[in-house]
Amino acid sequence: MIKNITSKETIKRRTMNDMKKMGTHRSEYNRIIDIYSQLINQYLILTKKFQESGFEHEVPTADGSTKKAPIVATLESLRKDILQYSDRLCLNAKSYSDRETETKTNSSLVDVLSKFETDE
Repeated sequence: MIKNITSKETIKRRTMNDMKKMGTHRSEYNRIIDIYSQLINQYLILTKKFQESGFEHEVPTADGSTKKAPIVATLESLRKDILQYSDRLCLNAKSYSDRETETKTNSSLVDVLSKFETDE
């Protein structure tokens, strides 16, 4: 159960620290980090509200059927957005390993190409 909601600024600071530790942080990413932090904060707030509501996944409609509760749809959307931003920021294992592979491939290519320099 979520008791205290981590502030957007704390999430932002932790994200930047994590990225610095992994060697993926650049100041040009700060706007994206800001959006990512806001998404995480919203997700935490809505998750707490969802818990407090008793985890109601469905709500009744006027015709007597049920539909997905709006909070559930919003949480699902936020999860997708968070995943996309975490990919862009190399904050998950898959995107980080893809970045590492790409970096190694690029540097190897540069090494090979530099051996073929010609004097004109």
